[in-house]
Amino acid sequence: MRAAVLSAPRELVLAECPPPDPGPREVRVRLEGAGICASELPLWEGREWFRYPRDPGEPGHEGWGRIDAVGGQVANLRAGQRVAVISHRAHAEMDVAEAAHVVLLPDALGHGSPFPGEPFACAVNAMRRVAVQPGERVAVVGCGFLGLVLVQLSAASGCEVAAISRRTTALELARGSGAASAWRPGERSLERQRPFDVVFEVTGHQEPLDLAARLTRVRGRLVIAGYHQDGRRSVDMQLWNWRGLDVINAHERDPAAYVAGLREAVAAVESGRLDPGPLLTHRYRLEELAEAYRISAARPEGFIKAVWCDA
Repeated sequence: MRAAVLSAPRELVLAECPPPDPGPREVRVRLEGAGICASELPLWEGREWFRYPRDPGEPGHEGWGRIDAVGGQVANLRAGQRVAVISHRAHAEMDVAEAAHVVLLPDALGHGSPFPGEPFACAVNAMRRVAVQPGERVAVVGCGFLGLVLVQLSAASGCEVAAISRRTTALELARGSGAASAWRPGERSLERQRPFDVVFEVTGHQEPLDLAARLTRVRGRLVIAGYHQDGRRSVDMQLWNWRGLDVINAHERDPAAYVAGLREAVAAVESGRLDPGPLLTHRYRLEELAEAYRISAARPEGFIKAVWCDA
């Protein structure tokens, strides 16, 4: 099989590798594609704490495809079934995962439709952790892919949603996804709004985190959905104390929680509460993965998310 190998920062090659053999409780998936996650960009760009070369297929973790082989103790899955997979080397033509970490994709989702399942699971799990209720006022600070999924899910839950982003494309998509209002950071009229019941911070950066806290009402829920992976953050504890904020770290590390969220996400797409199509703006072949990373890091106007896919 072919697999992408990140040999050094910004240096990616395709290598021929033997297909991985599934263990007794594993399945092997012939991948149709995988998403490019913003959390992968530091590894692509290079940081002093990373070591290269990475294993073939790393750090892909948003794969989907068809089961190619099953381990001897797997009874509930069979070759040919289309699945979304929670794995870690999905930038390759094949990957293996625990049978418990794959979720069947129904025919209604379309045979050729990309489905990078892991970020959908992240969004569903964030909604579950926060227990968003119909009629609540929700703000989403940062409308990249995950933020726009949260806009869709919040609007479908009957909430009044405000979207905050610097990018015109993101604000337009947010409005089309059910946001009642859309703002750029720094607009005076934004912070004059009545504070929100729930505020999702979905950027992983300091300034939007500060803004998200200021937008959260007394006894409101400030939800950290952004991935803060580059060091410490400072917070205005006087504000947090005075408002009595409930601060929720919406990241999961339990694979069972990811799988449960992924199943709910599949159901949300089937029911029409979630429409991933407009958010998957850039598509590449596996051999074009370096360009997919480059565009994901540059984030030009019009970009929301890149995937590689074989069709």
